[in-house]
Amino acid sequence: MEHITTPSWAMLAYLASGVLFILALRGLSSPASSRAGNRYGIIGMVIAVVTTLVVHFPMVREEKVPPGPNFPDGSFIFLPDFASFGEILAAIAIGGLIGWVTAKRIQMTDMPQLVAAFHSLVGMAAVLVGLAAYLNPDAFGIATGGIIEPQSRVEMGLGIAIGAITFSGSVIAFLKLAGKMSGAPIILPLRHVINLGTLAAILGLTVYFTQDQSLWVIATVTALAFVIGFLLIIPIGGADMPVVVSMLNSYSGWAAAAMGFTLHNTAMIITGALVGSSGAILSYIMCRAMNRSFISVIAGGFGAEAGAGGGEAREQRPYKTGSAADAAFMLEQAEKVIVIPGYGMAVAQAQHALREMTDILEEKGVEVKFAIHPVAGRMPGHMNVLLAEAQVSYDKVFELEDINSEFAQCDVAFIIGANDVVNPAAKTDKSSPIYGMPVFDVDKAKQVFFIKRSMGGVGYAGVDNDVFYMDQTMMLLADAKKMVEEIVKALD
Repeated sequence: MEHITTPSWAMLAYLASGVLFILALRGLSSPASSRAGNRYGIIGMVIAVVTTLVVHFPMVREEKVPPGPNFPDGSFIFLPDFASFGEILAAIAIGGLIGWVTAKRIQMTDMPQLVAAFHSLVGMAAVLVGLAAYLNPDAFGIATGGIIEPQSRVEMGLGIAIGAITFSGSVIAFLKLAGKMSGAPIILPLRHVINLGTLAAILGLTVYFTQDQSLWVIATVTALAFVIGFLLIIPIGGADMPVVVSMLNSYSGWAAAAMGFTLHNTAMIITGALVGSSGAILSYIMCRAMNRSFISVIAGGFGAEAGAGGGEAREQRPYKTGSAADAAFMLEQAEKVIVIPGYGMAVAQAQHALREMTDILEEKGVEVKFAIHPVAGRMPGHMNVLLAEAQVSYDKVFELEDINSEFAQCDVAFIIGANDVVNPAAKTDKSSPIYGMPVFDVDKAKQVFFIKRSMGGVGYAGVDNDVFYMDQTMMLLADAKKMVEEIVKALD
C-alpha cells in the first residue's frame, strides 16, 4: 500500500493554523473583536493551504516493493501523475478572484443567501473529493491492490453523504432566502417517515459499503443524500432560516472533517471539526432562543404544520398612522428609547440613517439602546453586522435576555423592519407557528413606533401582529430609510 509521508514541520504548521482558527472563532464571538478574528482566520488558512501545497506538490510517496539490488531497503520514491503545481495555482487564483469580486459587489441584504451558496459549494467539494478518492484510491493512499481500506470507506461514505445533504439543503435555503422560492413551509405527507427511512437507508448502505465497494453502493448513497438534503429544508419556514443557515454551516464542517480523514490532511480535520462543532453549538443556542428542539431541527421541518402561515385572510382591524414629525416630537421628548431592528432595516439599508437619528437623540439627552433578537434577519448575527457597518457603538447593543425587562421603563419602542420577534402571538397563541419563541415585550412600552412599508405584509412567518393595533402603537408606513431620514430632518 502507498502512503503519504507528512514532515514534522508540516504537522507543526497545521497545528499553528488550528490555533489561529480557534482564535478566529473566539474573535468572531463579539462584534468588537470580529475584525481581528477574521484576520486570524485568514492567516491560518494561508498557512494551511501553503503547507499543503509544499508538502504535496510534488507529492512524495513511498511504495513498498521486494528488496532488490537497486533498492536494498525494499522501497523507492516516485512522483504521481496528476494536476501540476501551476494548474493548482491557477485554480486558486480563479476561485480567489471570483470570491473577491462577489464580496465587493454583494449587498448586505443578500449576505444570508450568499452564505447559503458558499455552504453549498463546500458540500459539493466534499462530494467531488470523495468520489475522486473512490475512483482513484491509490492516488490518495487509501487502498491496497485497488481494495479500499474499510475505515476509509466509512470516512468516504459519511463525507459524501454529509456533503450532498449540505449541497442540496443549501440550494433550497438559497432559493428561499433569495425569494426565488416561497418562504412558507412546504409540507409533504408522511415527511418524517420518508426522512427517517431515507436516513436509515444512507446509514445502512454506508455500513454495507465497508463490505462491498461496488459503484452502485456509493452512487446510491450520494443520490439519497442529495434527496434528503432537499427534504430536510423545504418544510422549514422563512422565520426559522437563521437556524437553518447555522445548521448547514455545521454540516459543511463535518463534511470537510470526514474528507480530511480520507485525504490524511490534518488541517482539514481540525478546520472541519471546529466549523462543525461551533455551528452545532450556535444552532443549539439559537434553538434555545427560539424555544425549539435541537433534535427537531436536525430532523427538519420544525415548527411547521400544514396550513400554518400567511395563507389565511386577515381580519381588517383599526390602527393608527403617524408621520415623521409625530415620531420626531415624541422621540425628543423621551428619556429612554429602545430600537428593535429587523430584516426590513437591512432591505432598506437604513442602518446609517438610524445611527444618525440616535446620535441626534443622544445630543438632546435621550438614552438610546438597541435590542437584538438572536434570529433577527436571515442569518446569525445579521443585525449586529449591519449596526457595526453603521459604526453603532457595541456598548449600546443588547441581546434579548439582557434588555427585555427594560421595556416597561422605556418611553418609546422604535421598531424598524422587525415583525416576528416582537409578535405577542408567540406568547399567547398556541396555534401560531412561532408559539413558544421568546419575543421582545414591546407591548409594555409607553409608546411604540412601528416602521413598515404597508399593512399588507405580516412578516416572514406569515402571522398577523397584534402590536400593529395596540392603543400606544403608531404605524409609520413608508420605506424604512426614507422614514428615518425624514425623522432626522424633523429632529434637526
